[in-house]
Amino acid sequence: MHDLSAAPPGQQRVAQSLPWPAKCSNLAAMSTSQAKGVSALDNEEMLLVLQQALTKKRVLIVDRHAPARDALRLMLGALNVTMVHGAGNSAEVIRQVKSNRFDIILSDFVLDDGRDGQQLLEELRHAHLIPLSTVYMIITSERGYTNVVALAELAPDDYLIKPFTAEQLQARLVRAIYKKHVLGRIYEQIERGALQEAIVACDRVIQQQPAYMYDALRFKGEFLHQLGRTREAEEVFRRVLEGRVVPWAKMGLAMALRDRGALDEAEHLAEQVTQDAPEFLSAYDFLASVHEAQGRMQEAQQALQRGADASPHNTVRQRLVGDVAARNKDLLAAEKAYGKVIERSRGSSLRTADDFANLSRVLVERGDVAASRKIAAEMKRELRGDKQAELAALVTESLCLHAEGAGEKAKALVDQALALQQTIAAEAAEKGRHASQRLAVDLAHACFATGKEEAADRIMRQVAAENNEDTHLIDHITNVFAKTGQPDAGKALLDQVGKEIVELNNKGVMAARSGDLEGAVRLLIQAAEQVPNLQFLVNAAKAIFTLLDKKGWDNELAGRALDYLQRAQRKDRKSAKVASARELYVTVAKKYGIKSDHG
Repeated sequence: MHDLSAAPPGQQRVAQSLPWPAKCSNLAAMSTSQAKGVSALDNEEMLLVLQQALTKKRVLIVDRHAPARDALRLMLGALNVTMVHGAGNSAEVIRQVKSNRFDIILSDFVLDDGRDGQQLLEELRHAHLIPLSTVYMIITSERGYTNVVALAELAPDDYLIKPFTAEQLQARLVRAIYKKHVLGRIYEQIERGALQEAIVACDRVIQQQPAYMYDALRFKGEFLHQLGRTREAEEVFRRVLEGRVVPWAKMGLAMALRDRGALDEAEHLAEQVTQDAPEFLSAYDFLASVHEAQGRMQEAQQALQRGADASPHNTVRQRLVGDVAARNKDLLAAEKAYGKVIERSRGSSLRTADDFANLSRVLVERGDVAASRKIAAEMKRELRGDKQAELAALVTESLCLHAEGAGEKAKALVDQALALQQTIAAEAAEKGRHASQRLAVDLAHACFATGKEEAADRIMRQVAAENNEDTHLIDHITNVFAKTGQPDAGKALLDQVGKEIVELNNKGVMAARSGDLEGAVRLLIQAAEQVPNLQFLVNAAKAIFTLLDKKGWDNELAGRALDYLQRAQRKDRKSAKVASARELYVTVAKKYGIKSDHG
């Protein structure tokens, strides 16, 4: 993910000069306290400690060829690494990382399904399936790969060029483990959500471990930006760019500039990154967001398409292309992008009913009812037992029947869909799961189409209120009203919902400002329960933590606040509001000696 060039002083030389097996059988695995003191060891002692630590690691080997996995397993066995798992394809990797926490992942560059090891890393990181403390190393026979990975947004911790020896593998793994220990305190604070303490940890690395200064500066800039401290983040990224020009620093600066309104300058920097480092994929997403903010939707679509072309097997980015193309009424492009999402996520546990529903929706809109039904049938086969897939299939078939003029049949399916939606909503609330909001809007569309205006209006109000900060979802709502011939009604509904949200929020905020913390908590809890959007969830959580700070810790109340905070995080993990609330939680929990839960 970060700079690969740094290594512990003299470590690479020692690792290559000492024979294996080294005489380290009496050393215990490196503990946290040993890790803190590792820089005080001389090179040979440090190497021995790290080699012993390596034997305790859990490793996942990813290679489509079983003999290659077996050969690497034997090589690791020669290094006394025995907790070794194997995976032959991306789907198996995802299944394994969901059930095990791996310290090291060794992935071949060429995978089974058109993906490569770099794209697998992106999928695992973006879906938060592996922690930052996991060493991810790519094995490749392509020497040119090293030139590409140096500029990637999410670079692996290291790479090995085939063929290699056990000693070379050991040296690279030891170096990566050392780096993970140096940055370990930062990773711990990230997992806790304690970004202010993470910044302190970054400063410690910057002062004490100059070889890893740029890694720590990257983290520090990201944390400051996430906390809404835009000017400070900008200073950090400018400091980096004074010393070395790296894509991540340019992108960090571009984001800071965007957040303070300097869109043209931000756009220019991001364009530079796409030219100099085309593998730095978030630059395309960022450009699209800037164009969207400027109302340049066609250019936003083009930027996302460029990113999708640079990483054609990345389903997250293909989904974004489909979304923006659909908003632009470019239905052919939307169909193509959504089709690629389904094609390239085949067998992946990350595939959702929304992926099929997106394509089905576009096909109905294009008038290709037969193709829409075919996609719905595929969804039912592949997601058998998934209630949201059942709901999506009912909605799709209802819209297909409506398009064919079979109104009564369509209406009967909508009745079934409404009943199923209530079941899904109840289960989601009980188990803390996420019910698809897009699918809810599609159901409202089917309700409008079959004359069930009251049900449609209720669904639209709820989705709009709970997702008022999600511009893409609000746009989806607007489009449905337009498709059903009532754009003015849609605008009126959204305006009214917005007004109600402001009024509901202001009551709690005013109570807090007047010093009535108990009253503010009651009002904001009521608001969060009534309309669980990001703003209300964050405000209620912050009000509760502020009250606990003043009055003392209460487990039940703290549990409620943490639940609100986690629900807000599921809506937008990168939100500065969520980061601020979590920071308050960590601070108050620490004050009362409570161990804060992971975010």
